[in-house]
Amino acid sequence: MSVKGLSHIAIQARDYNATIKFYIEVLGFKIGHHWSLPHFQIKDASMLISPDKRTCIEIFDDDAVIPAQGKKALSEEDITHGALLHFAFYVDDVDEIFQKALTHGAKAFIEPDYLSLGEPPLVVKNAVIHSPNGEVIEFIEEVDFDMSFHTIVN
Repeated sequence: MSVKGLSHIAIQARDYNATIKFYIEVLGFKIGHHWSLPHFQIKDASMLISPDKRTCIEIFDDDAVIPAQGKKALSEEDITHGALLHFAFYVDDVDEIFQKALTHGAKAFIEPDYLSLGEPPLVVKNAVIHSPNGEVIEFIEEVDFDMSFHTIVN
C-alpha cells in the first residue's frame, strides 16, 4: 500500500460563489460535483477538479460545520494560524497567472521572482498571493525537488 498523491484540499469560503468563480476563471478548475448535507449544516459544497484532473479543491459555504485547522479570521486583515501554511500550484508562467489572479481580486504577497533554495542551489521561479477568500496560494514553475539522486554532504 502506498500514497498515490494529494486528493484534495478543503476550504471554507466567506463568499461561496465568488470563491468558486476565482478558482474556475483564474486557475482553470471545473466543478466536478456539488452537494449539500443539512445534517452537518452544509448548505453548499463543491469539489473542483484541477486541469490535470488529479488534484481537487473542496469548497464549503461559510456556515458549514466541518473540522478545521486554526480559527476563522475575524477580518480580512487578520492572519489565521493553523497547520496549513499555504498551498502551491505548478503553472506554466508565474508572471501571467500572478497578474491574472490580481485582476480577479487577489492581493499580492510576494511578487514573481527567482528564489535560490539551499546548497547546492535549486533555483525556482515563484510568486505568492492571498486569494479573494484569503487562502495563501503559491504559484511555481515546474521544478524537480527530488534530491534522491544527489549526495548530501554534512
